[in-house]
Amino acid sequence: MTVKLDFEECLKDSPRFRAEIEEVQNHVSELETRLEKLVKQCQAMVEAGRVYCQTSKSFATGLQELGHHCSGDAVMEGCLEKFSTKLSVILKGQGELMETTQSVKTKLQSFVKEDVRRFKEVRKEFERRSECLEGAQARNAQAPRGKQHEVEEASNALLNARRAFRSEALDYVLQINVIEAKKRTDILMAMLSLMEAQAQFFQHGHQSLSELDLYRQTLSEEHTQLVLNSAREKRDMEQRHAAIKKKDISYDDTIMDFNADAANGIAMEGYLYKRASNAFKTWNRRWFSIQKNQLVYQKKFKDQLTVVVEDLRLCTVKNSTENERRFCFEVVSPSKCCLLQADSERQQQAWITAVQSSIASAFQEHREDPHSPRQRCSSVSASSLGGAAGAGGGADQESEGRKALEEVQAIPGNKQCCDCGEPGPDWASINLGITLCIVCSGIHRSLGVHFSKVRSLTLDSWEPELVKLMCELGNAVINRIYEARIEEMTIKKPHPSSPRGEKESWIRSKYVEKKFIQKLPETGRNVLLLRRSSARRKRNTSPERTVQKPPLKPKPTRATLPRVTGLSLSDLVQKNHAGVHKEAEEPDEDLSGLHPGALLYRSAALQNFPVMADALAHGANVNWVNASEESSTPLIQAVSVNALAACEFLLQNGAHVNQADSNGRGPLHHATILGHTGLVCLFLKRGADYNAKDKNQKDPITIAVDNANADIVTLLRIAKMNKEMREMDGAFGQSACAVRHLLQTERR
Repeated sequence: MTVKLDFEECLKDSPRFRAEIEEVQNHVSELETRLEKLVKQCQAMVEAGRVYCQTSKSFATGLQELGHHCSGDAVMEGCLEKFSTKLSVILKGQGELMETTQSVKTKLQSFVKEDVRRFKEVRKEFERRSECLEGAQARNAQAPRGKQHEVEEASNALLNARRAFRSEALDYVLQINVIEAKKRTDILMAMLSLMEAQAQFFQHGHQSLSELDLYRQTLSEEHTQLVLNSAREKRDMEQRHAAIKKKDISYDDTIMDFNADAANGIAMEGYLYKRASNAFKTWNRRWFSIQKNQLVYQKKFKDQLTVVVEDLRLCTVKNSTENERRFCFEVVSPSKCCLLQADSERQQQAWITAVQSSIASAFQEHREDPHSPRQRCSSVSASSLGGAAGAGGGADQESEGRKALEEVQAIPGNKQCCDCGEPGPDWASINLGITLCIVCSGIHRSLGVHFSKVRSLTLDSWEPELVKLMCELGNAVINRIYEARIEEMTIKKPHPSSPRGEKESWIRSKYVEKKFIQKLPETGRNVLLLRRSSARRKRNTSPERTVQKPPLKPKPTRATLPRVTGLSLSDLVQKNHAGVHKEAEEPDEDLSGLHPGALLYRSAALQNFPVMADALAHGANVNWVNASEESSTPLIQAVSVNALAACEFLLQNGAHVNQADSNGRGPLHHATILGHTGLVCLFLKRGADYNAKDKNQKDPITIAVDNANADIVTLLRIAKMNKEMREMDGAFGQSACAVRHLLQTERR
């Protein structure tokens, strides 16, 4: 250790010693200032480095995601994957370098705060002792010769002050020499560790990137070849472009010949105009195709196919000369007549020939799929409802229930979780009609029952109407509504291994904030529905009519939603066997101009569950009142067509079971008038008021008695009796408590 000041010189307290002390003090002050500045700069460098590392990590993650997006291109995927991996390794070393720099800053800061602070304290004590010595020397010099006691006192004080000063001066000199030596060791050690960290970082980075030398050389050669190929392809395309522009491009050559054995299953496709069945008879251009012995169309490529004819064996095709427009032809089925228009006579004849050929092909080969999930679900739901109404429920009903739950899971899209895609979901949201995994079900449960009502598919009991409701919707239908815009918004849907926080953010954005639904155009109208269905509903709800008319399901023309088609062949057979009179169906109805509340109202009467779900997703009031139809509600509309599952769907989404129309009749009144026993059971189970009276002062029991409907009378009276018994039990319990209280008071 180099001695900065001599101890012997310290005892002399010479001017040279004082000058050296002052020089050391100035040096330490300057050192402190520069070290504090260096510590601040080091801290700024650490913070900037951490920001750089974080940003670089985000960049590396972006490269990896871009590589996954380019999974179809092996060259790009390999390049992005390798570079992002090496960059991640380098950034890891960068993080370690920042940690070393932070350690260097801590050492320098410790030197300033501890060693320099200790030096200042010793210096302050040295200066205090020096001042005491000067005072003692002055008093000793001023002591009078004739006063011996003052002389002795001054001499003793001077001796003590000199002893204390020299002791403190020696300590001060020692501290000066120590801090001088420690300054060199600490600063050099800090710089050495920093240099080693920097060298290790750059050597490791160079080594990592050197491993890619051969790959970079190969990639450079491939890039050169790609540039040459691209230039050659560009030249060829320009030549073809110039050659095609010289031809006559005004001709129409969009005809595709009919091919019943096409690999993609599409026998014929092309654009046609279709006349709507609304009052305005508007014409809309749609992309039609013949596939699976059905005539279908769609507006956009990713829209769901709308079925015009479910089975071509039940229809005929012919030219239409009664219309003013040219090139028109009709496709006539037992339930409807669809008027179409081609762009030319050649196209018209090609489509007529294609439909006729498809009809002939359908008769030769049976292409129907009798085991489709929806048909099987409907049959199982019907059997479940029948078993619930019968007397011998028992094990058969339990077996049917298990079978029904299997059918719920067989609906398209229900084998994976609706929100994250986890296979084999065993939870469900009954008001949304979707299946969920256990993680997503917990998140749905946290949203509250006003957004999602969660139930286990395996642990909870399921009523037949809930099973039917789940079969009418499903993950595929709901995701087409709630995820309609995720592709145009470039939103990444979570996968099964995603963190819970990411899934929760997605689910809240999807169902609570509804960020991904398709925005509806502003209609600018206050729609009051007044349709022919109103007259039917009035006839059906009159006290004189107790026979239910089978529900008709016209096909809405809402562009973004599934469409309700005409009755299938199996439906016709079932109705003929049941002996139910079928009235003529009305023309298709355009629902695209309705606001959400009116859309929910109309689709409830049509039993179109996807449209009902879409209306609720767009903010429809589930208790919307149609003032033009006696203040009827969507729930009353569903009652008018005996739609048990539709009523259950509305009730699960917050419909008021006791909301009455302008005649004072609630859903229970209408169900009683129409003789819908199943709906009466449902409403009583949901707490309907069987004592409520309409304008004629008739309650549901009176209406059922007037209509001689013994089943409903029995149901209403049993419900009334059960309520009275519960009230009596409650009153008896209160009376017993009062008697016990009086007895205890009397004893006291």
